[in-house]
Amino acid sequence: MVNDTIREGLKPYTIGEKIRSMRLKKSMGLVELGKHSGLSAALLSKIERGKLIPTLPTLLRVAMVFGVGLEFFFTDESQRHVVAIVRKNERIRLPERPGVGDIAYFFQSLDFKAQDRKLNAYFAEFEPVTTEKQRAHQHEGVEFIFVTEGKLGVRIGSEEHVLDEQDAMYFDSTVIHHYRRLSKKPCRAVLVTAQ
Repeated sequence: MVNDTIREGLKPYTIGEKIRSMRLKKSMGLVELGKHSGLSAALLSKIERGKLIPTLPTLLRVAMVFGVGLEFFFTDESQRHVVAIVRKNERIRLPERPGVGDIAYFFQSLDFKAQDRKLNAYFAEFEPVTTEKQRAHQHEGVEFIFVTEGKLGVRIGSEEHVLDEQDAMYFDSTVIHHYRRLSKKPCRAVLVTAQ
């Protein structure tokens, strides 16, 4: 039997709420989670409602289903950093692909300090490259581009869109796409990707 002192000590960690939140994000029912973890739906329900405190082996079974470590459950939500600031001098400028001669663009992560990111934000600087050197790519989710300087061509599939300074664009990034600097002056943009 768990005494009130232990129950109060564990309260800030909201273990049951974290399990429920992960389960709902995966659109998973208690029975399905039970099948994956080897635990009963009734036991999981009691844990989620805070009626039962799980043992470490029980918690580890749930953690393995969602691909998180035990430390995920022992982060005090009131102490979690909900603000992350990345200073300009902390960012690292990286080429689109390391070890290649012609670089189409350089990028810097704008949110690398954030925990539990729901999106990824980048500052990109586009280089003048020939059409043959453009590298198409694709990735899960969606992408948003806001051009801060210059003129940028964005080819999505077989269609090219021209973005001028202060123009913005949102598109399905599962479609093959690439960027092309169209201006002689520097071309820069903020890119945001999300799944």
